[in-house]
Amino acid sequence: MKEIHRALKEFKKEFPAVYEGHEGLGKTIHEQSGPLPAKIRWLIKIAVSGASGHALSLETHILKGKESGLSNDEIKHALLLLIQTAGFPTFMEAYSVFKRMR
Repeated sequence: MKEIHRALKEFKKEFPAVYEGHEGLGKTIHEQSGPLPAKIRWLIKIAVSGASGHALSLETHILKGKESGLSNDEIKHALLLLIQTAGFPTFMEAYSVFKRMR
């Protein structure tokens, strides 16, 4: 994974065993725990991180989603779905992260 967050880089260095366990669990859940195709999994992760207000996770999920073949329109649609459930201000925060990345 492309290193985009300095804190994560520092965490990996300071706590390598914890990071490896965390990554292993994430990989198992993401790749081996169900039938959803990669693009759909990344759309879900984009929506969850956007709705949760986790900007760093959202950046990572957008990048990974694009690597899986997601288009900007698909990502924007996932973010728009936040409006009615998580609220317009939450959507705007997530949309701002997306726009800064382009």
